Amino acid sequence: MATTIPTLLSPTLSFKPSIPSTQFQPFRPQFRRKSIAFSAKSPTFTLGRLFALSDKDSNGDVLTGLDEAEKEARGNSTMPERFRYLTKEVPSPPVRWPWFVVMAFLIYAWRAVLFELSNWKNAAIAIGRFIGYVLKYAFAVVYHFIGSPITFSIRCMEDLFYTVRACYSWIIGNAPVPDLTLIIVLSSIVLAIGEATVPNCINSQPYVLTVSGLIGYAAVRGYISEPLFWTLLLGVYAFSKFLKKRDDVSAAMPVAAVLAGVGEPWVRVLVIISYTTLAIYQYSKLPSEGKEAGEVETREMRLPIPLLLAALAIGLRVAAKWAGYRHLTWMIV
Repeated sequence: MATTIPTLLSPTLSFKPSIPSTQFQPFRPQFRRKSIAFSAKSPTFTLGRLFALSDKDSNGDVLTGLDEAEKEARGNSTMPERFRYLTKEVPSPPVRWPWFVVMAFLIYAWRAVLFELSNWKNAAIAIGRFIGYVLKYAFAVVYHFIGSPITFSIRCMEDLFYTVRACYSWIIGNAPVPDLTLIIVLSSIVLAIGEATVPNCINSQPYVLTVSGLIGYAAVRGYISEPLFWTLLLGVYAFSKFLKKRDDVSAAMPVAAVLAGVGEPWVRVLVIISYTTLAIYQYSKLPSEGKEAGEVETREMRLPIPLLLAALAIGLRVAAKWAGYRHLTWMIV
């Protein structure tokens, strides 16, 4: 069957396509889908390409420049290129049963990982215990040589702490304010007599005065016996007189202050009178030049530590009583 093109067209467009019945199929135009609405516009296609694909004689002239893959793809279909995306095959449902095999292997592998991690944990704990045993052994070896001094130091610090705590509790609860006030007054009288006779005798022996005050406190609290008390006072006087080469007033001042503070009433009166007599006698033996030099050399006197502690005890006791009264008053009101 031959088809004749009218001569009104260009003679170069005339050709005689022959369409075999086995390759030609009726074309059913399809509409392109859009995301919102359908388009009713009629599809357009080129008759020359359609007939050229079905014509075996002119197939080489029309498909010049196309590669072999495109020839094979278009050889079995007459649908235009713009409609080819509509003929894609629907993907088949994925096969999921191999995942069960994969999951089984993953579970087994994860179990193996957990087992290895537990082994590492046990190994780390064992290593830590071994290091702890080694450190304990090293500490035991060191403590074998220096353990006794360390223990003794700790016990001394503990005893000192509890002693200070007990003294503080005793001061707050039972400090005798009148007795402490009397001790401060009588001791200050003795110290004033000695300072007036020998200027700077208090500042020149602060440690001796502190030791004498501690001896008097130990005697009052009953820590030492009375014979030992008199022996220690005699040793303090000998130390000041023969070792430090001090005069009689300066050497006897710590002993006289302690006896005037903690002695019996008759002892206090006797000590003050005796020390005053000794001071007058020594002062009368000094030449006038020495008296004037002593007045010039007088400096600011520092308060002895025992008297300072006694004054602090009085202050703590009075403050504690005042705070207790205020607390009780607040509770009653």
